[in-house]
Amino acid sequence: MAPASRRAAVLGHPVAHSLSPVLHRTAYAALGLADWEYQLHDVDEDALAAFLAGLDDSWAGLSLTMPLKQVSLALADHVEPLAEVVGAVNTLLRSPGGLLIGANTDVHGIAASLREVSTAEYRYRRAVVVGGGATASSTLAALGELGIHDAVVLARSLARAGAVRRAATRMGVQPQYLPLADPSVPDLLHTADLVVLTLPQHAADPLAEHLQGHRLRPEQVLLDVVYAGWPTAMAAAWSAAGGAIAPGYLMLLHQAGEQVRLMTGHEAPVEAMRTALLTAIEDRAATGRTPTPAEVPEGSGPGFPQG
Repeated sequence: MAPASRRAAVLGHPVAHSLSPVLHRTAYAALGLADWEYQLHDVDEDALAAFLAGLDDSWAGLSLTMPLKQVSLALADHVEPLAEVVGAVNTLLRSPGGLLIGANTDVHGIAASLREVSTAEYRYRRAVVVGGGATASSTLAALGELGIHDAVVLARSLARAGAVRRAATRMGVQPQYLPLADPSVPDLLHTADLVVLTLPQHAADPLAEHLQGHRLRPEQVLLDVVYAGWPTAMAAAWSAAGGAIAPGYLMLLHQAGEQVRLMTGHEAPVEAMRTALLTAIEDRAATGRTPTPAEVPEGSGPGFPQG
């Protein structure tokens, strides 16, 4: 096999669970980019600078997952305004001159997910964002793109919600901040047009009890960014109460599609990527294991079962 002329990769720690290779390799195959490859590298915060210093002209870009979204802000030669405002970089693009450009496609992923499940005649007005980290900050930016300015942020610890507070200040928005244990939370969930959960898997499960015996309007939407172990407890309760669901895989799909566009210059084959992603998620649920990088073939097409 001839060496790849263009390379990209996902970096993080841990990163073996990442489904980014499925999405990007499927896109390359569908676009006919036979000389592109997408790798997976376990890189922590201390090792990121050295990894970036070793990139050569074959590299087009990098996808960044936790814990690299904040530290990369200081390592990029230029940071796109949206990423600067949000305070998180999940994409690094390498220019022909070798400059590293920090971007954020999580905002696009969230906004595109919500547009996909919304009806043309209905507009979200009031939103509840659960979480206080980088994804919550991206959610506030996505809400702004959708014209939603009435938001409440629920955090497990308001003392640790500094990231989203700082991001909100940079955006010029003033959401209300409340702890998850606040007595008003059940009513907020019942009346919100939109609820976005940005917590790790199972962390939002206790909220499901607030929906027991309650009926939601069919246009009320829940986006849970968790895509493993679906449906989550909250998604199951929300659906049972009559609300609409934006599954977490949508954010993953659409943010990766935007990365493909930025790195390759081609519009992403979103439907091919969706098919491969859903198959990979189903396969992971059935087998209970995450394939090693060697088990994720280059240029795998739609329907390839992997993790």
